[in-house]
This record gives sequence, C-alpha cells and structure tokens, in this order.
Amino acid sequence: MGSGFSSFLLMCNSTTSAPVMPSEPGLGDLPESVVGSVLVYLNPQEICKLASLNRAFRYASSAEFVWESKLPKNYDLFISRVFDNNNFSSTLCKKEIYARLSAPSSIDGGTKKVWLDKGTGKACVLISSNGLAITGIDDRRYWSWISTEESRFRSVAYLHQIWWFEVDGEVEFPFPPGTYTLLFRLQLGRSGRRFGRRVCNSDQVHGWDIKPVKFQLSTSDGQKATTQCYLTDPGKWNVYPVGDFVVEDSKVPMKIKFSMTQIDCTHTKGGLCVDSVLICPK
Repeated sequence: MGSGFSSFLLMCNSTTSAPVMPSEPGLGDLPESVVGSVLVYLNPQEICKLASLNRAFRYASSAEFVWESKLPKNYDLFISRVFDNNNFSSTLCKKEIYARLSAPSSIDGGTKKVWLDKGTGKACVLISSNGLAITGIDDRRYWSWISTEESRFRSVAYLHQIWWFEVDGEVEFPFPPGTYTLLFRLQLGRSGRRFGRRVCNSDQVHGWDIKPVKFQLSTSDGQKATTQCYLTDPGKWNVYPVGDFVVEDSKVPMKIKFSMTQIDCTHTKGGLCVDSVLICPK
C-alpha cells in the first residue's frame, strides 16, 4: 500500500505542476519594418548605436528606406558635382552612399572640400585660401604661403604688410534646402613650433584695430549680407561670420560670392593668416 500511495503522489505531482509560461515579448520580437519606422526619426549616430542592440535593430539599421530618409533629396546632384562616374559605384546601397557623402571629398583641383553634415544631412563646403582671389598674393613683398598642420589644406596665406587688403571668392554648389552660414577662418600672427611646443609670432600684427574689416556675401537668387568687425585676439584661430542665406530650390545649384576687405589706404595692415572659408548648416 505504501508503494502504491507513493506512486499516486508522484502521478498527481506530475499532472498538477504549473505550466511553463512563455516569456514576455521584448525588443527583439519587433518586426524589422516597425523598428525601421522608428529609426527614420533618429539621427545617423543614434541609428548606428542601436544597431548593436539585437538582430532586429541590426537588420533594420541597414534598410534602404531608413538611410534614404537621411540623404538630401538632391543627393544625385551632390554626387554628380563631387564624383565622376569612375569614382562612384552605382551598386552602392543607401547606407554606403551616405557614408561616402559624409566623408570630406576634394573638388575643383583640391581647393575645396565638401561633405554632408551627419547631424542635419545638409552640405558643408570648405574653401582653401588657395582657392580665393587675394590682392597681391603673387608679390612676396606682401604675401607668402606657409605650410602648417593647423589647416585642413596644410597651408595658409600669410600677409606681411599691405595697404589695399581684399580677398574674394565664389562657389557654385547644389546645396540641399535649408539655412546656411558663411564664415572666414583667420588668425592674427604666424604660428609655428619651438622645442615641440606651439608658438605664435605676432610682431607683424598691426592696423586691424584702426578700421574694421568688411565682410560681404551675395547669392545668385538675390540674397545679400554685410557685416563689419575688428580683428582681435592674436595667436588664436577665430571664425568670423559673414552672414546667412537660405536655399529653397535644391534642383538648381546656387552660386555664392563673398569677400573680405579693408581698403582704407591711410594705413597699412599686416600679420594676418588667411586659412579658409566655411559654408555650413546653421
């Protein structure tokens, strides 16, 4: 009887034990299409971080529609302006296209660098001093070229002394829609290295505190901006804003002309490094 009762207890325990409940659904159970619909609202950096969360996010983070939403609508014009047919493959997926366009590329004989801003998907254009029209640049009494690692172009134009100071430039580019700002990158003084440390010689800096420098820009659709300011703070690279412009029609390349002048010939000015001009999303 004892053995029979024990067998009965074992049978009851086996038939009345609690059933195994399925685990609650998690992020990994979300369909990739749903995950992708969420990722289109995030910036590229956030998308790449979430790609390591699980398989659903990893697959969704490579979806064509996700990365197409991060590309500008006129990215085909961007590609044709920056690359030729031999340097850009037509088989690249949208994620690879975005990665290529986000990396700085040289155009116009290496005098300009362009790339997509990763946060906004809008264009950035950097123009070297070598791509600007500088009055007297070929006369070594006034100007010289200085090699430096402090410039993306590895050289800057250095002004010794001049009466008539004028720097002009222009660029034509298929900017995606948005508001952009234009800035000059300048430094009072000539920087170098001594005993492994950065030093800046400001002995030739003069004339910039007497009259302000005038900055101007104009666009092919009639927008204009003008600012004036004194150049200060020797020994440091500073950016001087010229003004803003708005791009509405991304199908037509916009031409921007800009200048920096101090043409009061009552005094000389010198000791200035001209590095580049930057156009970037505001």
